[in-house]
Amino acid sequence: MLKKQTVWLLTMLSLMVVLSVYYMYAPKEGDFTYLEDDNMTQPLTNTNETTAEGITETDAENELISATNTDQYFTAVRLEVTNQRSMEKERLEEIVASSDTTSEEKSSAYEAMKEIEAVEAKEVILEEAIRASQGFDEVLVRNVEDETIVVTVKADSLSKTDANKIIQETKSEFGPINVEVTYQPS
Repeated sequence: MLKKQTVWLLTMLSLMVVLSVYYMYAPKEGDFTYLEDDNMTQPLTNTNETTAEGITETDAENELISATNTDQYFTAVRLEVTNQRSMEKERLEEIVASSDTTSEEKSSAYEAMKEIEAVEAKEVILEEAIRASQGFDEVLVRNVEDETIVVTVKADSLSKTDANKIIQETKSEFGPINVEVTYQPS
């Protein structure tokens, strides 16, 4: 069992990593973002004026930000999920170790810990299966609110056929459950 101080330290270190990544990629010039197009630099503000191509400046800014953060997206989400599960496991371990709880409460907490570990194992197996069968560079599977499995893949686009294959693989691993398939452009 992890001690409370160890979990706290790991949580704080994880938070530092996430914040460091955020600050490394945050715009440094106030509210302006600069796009370089060959030899021309133009500032984009937070106005929603439409350019000649029909793209709003805010859309262009969001596209630039999302492009720089795509590589860190999968890492940040995995880190967040891991931290939440670690805190939940710690809470359950305290219930199991407590002398003030009944044997029924301890048993229930122990079963909940086993369920968390089973879900984690299924997620890893499904990620590897989707990577192998579909050939995606990055796959993230996470259980949301015990009702929905969200599968995110790193791809420029995702066809309905690929999404259906992912849904079928997910249902074969997790059983009858809601599945949401999304993609992050590379």
